[in-house]
Amino acid sequence: MTIAAKLPSILIANRGEIACRVIRTARRLGLMTIAVYSDADAEALFVQMADEAYHIGPAPARESYLDAAKILAVAKQAGAACIHPGYGFLSENAEFAEACAEAGIVFVGPPASAIRAMGLKDAAKALVEKAGVPVVPGYHGAEQDVGFLAKEAERIGYPVLIKAVAGGGGKGMKKVDRAEDFADALTSAQREASSAFGDARVLVEKYVLSPRHVEIQIFGDSHGNVVHLYERDCSLQRRHQKVIEEAPAPGMTPEMRAAMGKAATEAAKAVGYVGAGTVEFIADGREGLRPDRFYFMEMNTRLQVEHPVTEAITGLDLVELQLRVAAGEPLGFTQADVKAKGHAVEARLYAEDPEKGFLPSTGKLWALTFPHGDGVRIDTGVEAGDTVTPFYDPMIAKVIAHGATRDEALDRLGDALAETVVAGPRTNLAFLKKLAEAEGFRKGPFDTGFIDRNIAALGAEPQPLDAAAVAAAALQLEEERQTAGIVEAAGRAESEARSPWADADAFSLMPRQPLGLSLLVDGERVEARIEWHGTDARVTLPGHEIGEGEHEVALAEGEGGMWFALHRGRQTSISLYDPFSVDLDAAAGSGGVIKAPMHGKLVAVFVAPGEIVTKGQRLAIVEAMKMEHVLTAPRDGVVTEVAGAPGAQVAEGAKVVVLGE
Repeated sequence: MTIAAKLPSILIANRGEIACRVIRTARRLGLMTIAVYSDADAEALFVQMADEAYHIGPAPARESYLDAAKILAVAKQAGAACIHPGYGFLSENAEFAEACAEAGIVFVGPPASAIRAMGLKDAAKALVEKAGVPVVPGYHGAEQDVGFLAKEAERIGYPVLIKAVAGGGGKGMKKVDRAEDFADALTSAQREASSAFGDARVLVEKYVLSPRHVEIQIFGDSHGNVVHLYERDCSLQRRHQKVIEEAPAPGMTPEMRAAMGKAATEAAKAVGYVGAGTVEFIADGREGLRPDRFYFMEMNTRLQVEHPVTEAITGLDLVELQLRVAAGEPLGFTQADVKAKGHAVEARLYAEDPEKGFLPSTGKLWALTFPHGDGVRIDTGVEAGDTVTPFYDPMIAKVIAHGATRDEALDRLGDALAETVVAGPRTNLAFLKKLAEAEGFRKGPFDTGFIDRNIAALGAEPQPLDAAAVAAAALQLEEERQTAGIVEAAGRAESEARSPWADADAFSLMPRQPLGLSLLVDGERVEARIEWHGTDARVTLPGHEIGEGEHEVALAEGEGGMWFALHRGRQTSISLYDPFSVDLDAAAGSGGVIKAPMHGKLVAVFVAPGEIVTKGQRLAIVEAMKMEHVLTAPRDGVVTEVAGAPGAQVAEGAKVVVLGE
């Protein structure tokens, strides 16, 4: 009997890239696919791909994708045989898994008991510690009082890591180096955890020096079989969020793999695990990967974002395996049958601005193209014309490359990133390419602090004006202006030709004169000069060397006369300067107008009008995409205005606080 005969229809309780990913495999297996969507996703790619789609509420996740009752109601209405939760949202919610079972709908994931046992980091650590698996020293208890946890942090010894008990993805996680910073970091971590997972509880553990983040992909079936599918190295992280993942882990020895694999599969067997899961470890990498220096961190009781690298080296479709196991089938292979071929790497392409502290970026995707070469795979949930909203994770795509060796895989990844074009929201495309090519990453050793230590070399700080990009856009803008002028002149000439006062000859043989253009480049005024030599035009920018590379610039048209110049993965927005569109608040503020760096929610305001503040003092916190961003005073001054109250939605660039002298 086929899977489609056992599970004829599947509802995907998720959105974006993972919803598209599940739909592709489900379709191949003959299952009818059912999508659910919020207001923000009404026109999304996954909605178009599904056989049926149902609206479940407003954009905020709590009112749509986290509303289990709404999703179950749709599943019953549509006659869904099973529900795939993807990752995030309800994927590790034991109550949701139980509710599916009670409704007679198969939950494509582990039993609720396993989710409960492993889904909360504190309980999971206690469970595996009893089984003899080493854990990171820390406090994993129920007490959440700030004074108590601060004392525990002192006992453990700084630096410490505050981590949300529920969830993952770096949300609700804060590294604290000093006792005086603990209370603020705890408050922020609890607030993020509550927003993302509905659970504000945290644990505190020792921050391991030179940490390598290595995880084991495990799979279990309902017949008692549990295997691991090799490891993934996820050490390249920023703010505890994975950026590049790879498999196998560089420097992994057979002894280390055997020890970690045994620990992971034993932990899974201890809770009767069924389906896909990942056991995450932190390894002390100061002397390479050693079997006596790794510690259990947590278990993710779901499919991981980075699962494609495991698929690339094993040749397995993990979503298909999930569906087969959910249908009651045995795995059909043993540990000895699992072989790894070559090396695979995955880069997460995000809508964020590395030059502004990786702030999330939103907006319409005016252009979006991906390469299709040997060994390259693209997993995405968007296409050109879609909009990156502030409501969900800002990932645009996963770029995956596979090769016979690690070097070949990284070379292919770098080439694929170079051929990728994204226009509209800012992205980390150029940053990812530099990371894939970074000598320290390619030759090692590296750990989870690699990005922070090399942030400047990776271009994740304000960069000088990209003169080649501006020059290309200036020529395009002038060509547009000339085209518009020719059309206007042609209309005028036709009108004048009917007049007895029309000139006999309206043409000039004079060479074209140099032209000055006032441009707005990423919000700053720039003067350009265009000179013609025959039919060739050359752009000069006072104070800037253009050099080589103009031919590498791609241009994408936005709206309102805006052009996006894409050069070596970096985007520059350019338009003709309009003196009537100058931001007078910013011009007159001398750094006194503190604006929202992105669209989001104002979750806290720490100052009031009339209050004296000092440079660097916290003024407010804006939350976007479930992450918090602190707004600080750019200089000493007096608060003259507070433009918003906690709970209010703020647009990117909206005034939040104004400082006077």
